[in-house]
Amino acid sequence: MSMTRIMSALLRRTHSFSSSRAPISTTFSNSLFGKPKISYHNDSGGYTRNLHLLDPRLWIIFSGQAAIVLAEDDPIKSKPGDKMDESGNNGLERIEDGSVVSNIHTSKWRVFTDSGREHFFQGKLEPAERLFGSAIQEAKEGFGEKDPHVASACNNLAELYRVKKEFHKAEPLYLEAVSILEEYYGPEDVRVGATLHNLGQLYLVQRKLEEARACYERALKMKRRVLGHNHPDYAETMYHLGTVLHLQGKDTDAEALILDSLKILEDNGQGESMTYIRRLRYLSQIYTRSNRLAEAENIQRKLLHMMELSKGWNSMEAVIAAEALAVTLQLSGQLSEALEIFEKCLNTQKKLLPEGHIQIGGNLLHIAKTFMLQASQLRGTDNSEALAKLEKAKDYLGDSSRIAKDVVLKLKNQKSKEQKQGKPSETLRNYEHAALVILLRSLESLAVLETSKNEIPEAKERDPHAAEDALVQCLSAYKEFGCGSQLRDSPEVKSEYVSCLKHLSVLLANKETRGNSEASPISIAELKEEVRRIEMDLTGSHKKGS
Repeated sequence: MSMTRIMSALLRRTHSFSSSRAPISTTFSNSLFGKPKISYHNDSGGYTRNLHLLDPRLWIIFSGQAAIVLAEDDPIKSKPGDKMDESGNNGLERIEDGSVVSNIHTSKWRVFTDSGREHFFQGKLEPAERLFGSAIQEAKEGFGEKDPHVASACNNLAELYRVKKEFHKAEPLYLEAVSILEEYYGPEDVRVGATLHNLGQLYLVQRKLEEARACYERALKMKRRVLGHNHPDYAETMYHLGTVLHLQGKDTDAEALILDSLKILEDNGQGESMTYIRRLRYLSQIYTRSNRLAEAENIQRKLLHMMELSKGWNSMEAVIAAEALAVTLQLSGQLSEALEIFEKCLNTQKKLLPEGHIQIGGNLLHIAKTFMLQASQLRGTDNSEALAKLEKAKDYLGDSSRIAKDVVLKLKNQKSKEQKQGKPSETLRNYEHAALVILLRSLESLAVLETSKNEIPEAKERDPHAAEDALVQCLSAYKEFGCGSQLRDSPEVKSEYVSCLKHLSVLLANKETRGNSEASPISIAELKEEVRRIEMDLTGSHKKGS
């Protein structure tokens, strides 16, 4: 049965999804979004839905984009371990015997390369793409088809395509670069390893894990032989291989590699760098997913301490570290401390972010969930206090869903304008994705809350349709904002949608069991068929990345 059929049946008995408050500001925080930066982290993992609805691991919204740096090393002049100046220029390109190649094509190659790099770091990807493409042609005419300068130019354009997520264009360029470098320097040269590392990242972001692993393992071997075991570039590839192994379920090997990469950074005086912090944060996520909560908590307390010392508490960096710690505290049942930290984060966010920012909405959802967990602990022993906690949670859920809805609406309109001018930015897509996930989770959490409240004998007001209505709004939000957009392909969005469908089917089944005479506009069989269809899509997506 189609989604349209399900929604038309459901919406006949519910009000339209609307917000009574003014839309939010569309000003974005500079601390969240900006030009491409130099980083090689990838903190995303697989999506699972076998956790309880109140499990805090389902509430974390990981946002941000993996920014890419162009591989700028001159393939001729630079040697393993050489550092380039800030502009990336090493002067004239020299052949191994010391002679200089200079003609009109090599001059144009340098101009196109430098100009393309400048545009890239300004976020002007379209002109950068044209310039890098011209650089390849000039390198071939000036240096020869199989010269390493051609490989460098191919690598630059491939990196740009990776940033644009045009992977089908990036892969052949990487492979051409690898082939040229292997033929020129030999298959074990460290410059081959550097390009293999970049190719590995391309495969990793596509979840082609076996291909990524093969690239990283080969690159790691080359870097170890040439650079040594204590070089930061060696640690970089080691870390990325660890992320691949984690995604493949090989957590013991992944942990060992990531710990070794952290030790190398410490030995090189980089124990307080952002690279170190990102890798430490990823390790804490591995521990959290593996239910090693005490180890995750220790790392997160260390990260928060580092952020407080370097940035101060009134910074978004400290807030992000504190929220991660609070989620781990929720998982381990330390709800009072978790709530205290979330509320402190909320106060800081309101000072630093525009009113109605989606990160505020996400934190409101965290706080609501914490109150719901506290209510669950109080049920049976202090039902009056449990109801009070649920009422507080309901207020926070109302605010989080309102903010998320307003953000999605604003971004939908903004995307329409950008589509008329060209392709919408990655920033908008990431922001919209986070907002939609928060919206779906807030609405389903509201359904859980209403069900819990109706089960408490002391509840004065009971609405037998409240939970069902919240879930219908959840499905309506998915239809309005998820279908027909790039968000429909998001495994996380699909998983939230499936969770709402399953939850609704359980409610309808319970109604039938109780002999409720009110007919439902949709059958349980139809809901289950929709669940089966989406889960098949999710399984297919997972197999592609395994």
